[in-house]
Amino acid sequence: MAKDKKQPRPKAVTPKGFRDYFGTEVTERAAMLSKIAAIYHAYGFDALESSAVETVEALGKFLPDVDRPNEGVFAWQEADEGDRGEWLALRYDLTAPLARVYAQHRNDLPAPYRRYAMGPVWRNEKPGPGRFRQFYQCDADTVGAATVAADAEICAMLADALEAVGIPRGDYVIRINNRKVLNGVLEVAGVGEDSPEIRGVVLRAIDKIDRLGAEGVRHLLGRGRRDESGDFTSGADLSEEQIGIVMSFLTARDDAKADIEAGQIKMMPGFFTRSIFDGLEVTDARSVSDRLHSLLDDETGIGRQRLVNYATFTRLKNIVGASKQGNEGIDEVAEMADLLAIQGYGHDRIILDPSVVRGLGYYTGPVFEAELTFEITDDKGRPRQFGSVAGGGRYDDLVKRFTGQAVPATGISIGVDRLLAALTAKGRTAAAAPGPVVVTVMDRDRMADYQAMVAELRQAGIRAEVYLGNPKNFGNQLKYADKRGSPVAIIEGGEEKARGVVQVKDLVLGAKIAENATLEEWKERPSQVEVPRGELVARVRAILDGEA
Repeated sequence: MAKDKKQPRPKAVTPKGFRDYFGTEVTERAAMLSKIAAIYHAYGFDALESSAVETVEALGKFLPDVDRPNEGVFAWQEADEGDRGEWLALRYDLTAPLARVYAQHRNDLPAPYRRYAMGPVWRNEKPGPGRFRQFYQCDADTVGAATVAADAEICAMLADALEAVGIPRGDYVIRINNRKVLNGVLEVAGVGEDSPEIRGVVLRAIDKIDRLGAEGVRHLLGRGRRDESGDFTSGADLSEEQIGIVMSFLTARDDAKADIEAGQIKMMPGFFTRSIFDGLEVTDARSVSDRLHSLLDDETGIGRQRLVNYATFTRLKNIVGASKQGNEGIDEVAEMADLLAIQGYGHDRIILDPSVVRGLGYYTGPVFEAELTFEITDDKGRPRQFGSVAGGGRYDDLVKRFTGQAVPATGISIGVDRLLAALTAKGRTAAAAPGPVVVTVMDRDRMADYQAMVAELRQAGIRAEVYLGNPKNFGNQLKYADKRGSPVAIIEGGEEKARGVVQVKDLVLGAKIAENATLEEWKERPSQVEVPRGELVARVRAILDGEA
């Protein structure tokens, strides 16, 4: 009779595109999210925890770079007779679920509704270096407010959140733009809303300017681009004239800088913003010119940044021409800049940048990104800027899918893992917390005594545990404590019990002594002291506080 084949053992491997997080990584993330949540809470936002699973119908078509709802997500069909079960999927972001939650509970929620959410999201995409199929997001959104004051508030809150977690001013900038401006540019270029597929290609091409540069985007706006691997990506097939209009929009800020460096300060009659003129009365061209030139003399450099913003605005005004939507977008960005400047969020932290368009199709107005400006070293030892860690904007049509009525909404999403990586790269994460105090077991029949010690330490607010492995080999217990990063080990054998004392071993000091000590110095064991049992907690506290 043939023997039954043994069932092969499962491989202990992480699925492709996923990873495991241990100890310090988890606690550092939790600490960072706690600081961000405190900022959101201070702004009046409430926490929301929605389901990780949504119906595919609720998620809709707003997936990155795809138009079909069953691509880009991890989806499955519920079992049902006749194969008519509902399709479900893991959420790919925290915004689509918010639209569903608001539509479902809008009668019970305040209007506007301000919420923040934090948690993992899943995308069924090809993984790559630093690109995983599961990652954390941290969002804040206002639903039901049409005013750009809501967009400005989101940007201010984002600036405060970055500073709260350890990114100081000068190490980040929040770049703002408006999709209406881009719509006006495309209108002028002859790429109307009746060409959604071409507009989608243009949108995704522009969104890649940081990675591909102006020349790469130019190719994608034209016939297409072949990358280093030989793969070809089809382009929008625009004419040279159309490409020129779009590129002039993209490079408006850089061109404005060049004008200023060349001493060519162009004025836009009738276009003034409080953030540039500080609320001053400017009644004629001469006073405008004097104000603009005075900004060049600002030794802090902020005046020049204001001037760049103004020059960028004027260039965009010229590009969009008579486009109603384009001019509306520029006016909204200018109003945002004014509102932020009044609150102290000036051009050293928030700038106008036409290259910010955001790739997702659901944005309808202001868009923004937070970029870290300091340099890090990549895998090949080359210096490079860290780049974007957060992005968002206004999406007034997302809730409409459920209600049939337009509901204004705006929000921001922080890439948690990227922000943590940035903090780690700059050495700004919290120092690794020490492991628990380990109470060793010298006599397994006296486990109650050891548990009593642990209870006393915990009641005093000291992290502690009893060694629960095989106590036969005492050396293994100390090795365990070292592996746990324990600062202190407690030892009480039968002799110590009889005398009413315990041995308190300072493992941190012991490790330092072991590095350079002679045999005689090591034998003296200054890192291990004997104390009365009643002084156990006080002695451990003194060691942890560096007072022993």
